[in-house]
Amino acid sequence: MSRIVVALGGNALGSNAKEQLATVKKTARRLVDLVTMGHEIIITHGNGPQVGMIYKAMASDNKEEGFPFAECGAMSQGYIGYHLQQAMQAEFEKRNMRKKVATIVSQVEVDAKDPAFKNPTKPIGIFYTKKEAMQFQKEGNGVYKEDAGRGYRRVVPSPKPIKICELNTIEKMIKEKNVVITCGGGGIPVVKKRSGYKGVDAVIDKDRTSALLATKLKADILLILTTVEKASINYKKPNEKKLGNVSMSEIKEYIENKEFAEGSMLPKVEACMYFIEHTRGKKAIITSLAKAKLAIEGKTGTTIEGGKK
Repeated sequence: MSRIVVALGGNALGSNAKEQLATVKKTARRLVDLVTMGHEIIITHGNGPQVGMIYKAMASDNKEEGFPFAECGAMSQGYIGYHLQQAMQAEFEKRNMRKKVATIVSQVEVDAKDPAFKNPTKPIGIFYTKKEAMQFQKEGNGVYKEDAGRGYRRVVPSPKPIKICELNTIEKMIKEKNVVITCGGGGIPVVKKRSGYKGVDAVIDKDRTSALLATKLKADILLILTTVEKASINYKKPNEKKLGNVSMSEIKEYIENKEFAEGSMLPKVEACMYFIEHTRGKKAIITSLAKAKLAIEGKTGTTIEGGKK
């Protein structure tokens, strides 16, 4: 039996409640397949469309811009976790398996001095005209930048995760044989104050947090699920090459050659590298949800192995 941290991509969820309810049923089947193989799984997930939808709704309902983004992240964890655990529980019951699923709304500590706070880059929420955006910015309601010629959006920092605050609770629930859904959307970003933790407007990369979680839980495998079966070099070019088993030295060379797109495959590859570099004899896999079972069996996917603590 292997302990696997499974990082779900946005394609495994949905952009609205109705779509998500339908999508997570298929996702649940794939995840339960891994459990039937005898593996212990811990699930993380993205929250891009969902947190944007919540942020937009809260801003319009309150007639003001700047509803705390950390709270939006917390809401998205509950909303997505509820749908996922409901679908997985139904799948377990269908297969006569006595397993329980629970979601832990989780905070992830970041460094208040992280350089990312001086250079917010992650777009969130709805689009505005330049005039509207500059007015919001003037009023102190965040930083706004043009997004691919489509208008202006608020941008927030993307600091690195340094601590998963609910780690002990997660470990306890795993020991009790529960399937745990946690660190949704990279976790609720918080900074440590004298009085305790305080939420900040930021977005933590969910694959970075997944790698940290996998490391702390001493997982055997970090499984990052995305839209493609394998990572590629020369992506979408005539000489495109899909990657199977690759070494750390090869991956580092590909990164130096800028083979992986920023904001897309690069964060996933970097998360795999972090996990491998901070563990001993473990492996990280990038593949699609549909091929997850085959990838765990070593039959497909991009697999990175090696590394010494």
